[in-house]
Amino acid sequence: MGLTRTEIFTEEQNQLSSWLKAMAHPARIAILQRILISNTCICGDLVDELGLAQATISQHLKELKNAGIIQGTIEG
Repeated sequence: MGLTRTEIFTEEQNQLSSWLKAMAHPARIAILQRILISNTCICGDLVDELGLAQATISQHLKELKNAGIIQGTIEG
């Protein structure tokens, strides 16, 4: 049986690929920039600042969290 694509690359290469894939959307870059400036992540604040729907912001945050780029707890 052949190797899968991820098996032929190092763990570091696969992790970097996951991070870059998660950040490959301009909204996610904007979210990360806002988080770096404020050092917090409040979805309602991001909605006001970026002008995107709450559901859209939540989905982008979920993708960033799944990739291990951000961490935290969900409240509310």
